[in-house]
Parts: sequence; structure tokens; C-alpha cells
Amino acid sequence: MAIREILGFGEPILEQKAKRVRSFGKELKKLADDMLETMRKAYGVGLAAPQVGEPLRLTVIEIPEEEPIILINPEVTEQKGERQVTEGCLSYPGYRGEITRSETVKVKALDLNGEKMRIKADGLLAQVLEHEIDHLNGILYTNRLVNKDKLYKIEMIPDPDQREI
Repeated sequence: MAIREILGFGEPILEQKAKRVRSFGKELKKLADDMLETMRKAYGVGLAAPQVGEPLRLTVIEIPEEEPIILINPEVTEQKGERQVTEGCLSYPGYRGEITRSETVKVKALDLNGEKMRIKADGLLAQVLEHEIDHLNGILYTNRLVNKDKLYKIEMIPDPDQREI
């Protein structure tokens, strides 16, 4: 496994729709492992492949106290409700903003073996799923700000309890 560079806002790949994964093998597994290690080192809970320079529909998620989830070609199939959340991003460290996310989501995807999977989520997992799938569609959380004037800077202190999406 290796730590990869997390690309920052302004990188064109972050605003492009990622390509569907068609090949399931050692290279994909290595990329997913590298992404998990990179996300953990950055104290994140989610990371999409475009954030590490790979234009693929792959994301890794690890909610504290939960097993990691690796999603290939994920799609949101259902969204219910709305709620205001404060959100940040590993590609825009040190900033937060208020956005609207769904209360619950349903997602379909493939695992690393190409097997179908479905997830129904609420709370933080629903938020992270929407955030990471947005990345795969070239949408940044700053595009969804409730009020663009309300993006604010925070002090960055590495703390495992204060993770970034």
C-alpha cells in the first residue's frame, strides 16, 4: 500500500465525470488499498478515485467504528428527505460549509470482485455516500453550498475524531 497525493480544488479531474470501472483485478485492489491508507492518514471518512488522480468510479468509505466500504460504479437509486449539514472535503482542507443532503439514500454498486451490492443509509453514511458519488460525477461540495458566503475556514488539527469527508 502507498499514500497517494490528494488533489486540491482547481484540478480539472475533480470537475469531470469519472469513467466506469470495467476491469476487476490486482490493479483495482491496489488502488482501493492505497486510497484507504491515504484517507486514513488524512483523517478522512471517504475518498473518491478522482481525488487521487484516477478518473474511475471507485470510492472508499470508512465511518469510525465501522468496517470499510469499497464501492465500484456506485449510483444513488433513491433519496428521501432533506437536512442541513456542515461539510468539508479532503480536497479542500481547512474549510467547511453548510449544504443540503438527504436524510436517507439507497445506493447500488459493485464490490472489488464485481459482485452487486446495495446499501440503505442514513446519518453520516448517507452524507458520505452522496459526497463521494458527487465526486465521481464531477460535483464538488462547494457547488452545493446553501450560501456561498458561508464557506468558512477552520483550524486544522489532526484529530481522528474530527474527520473530513
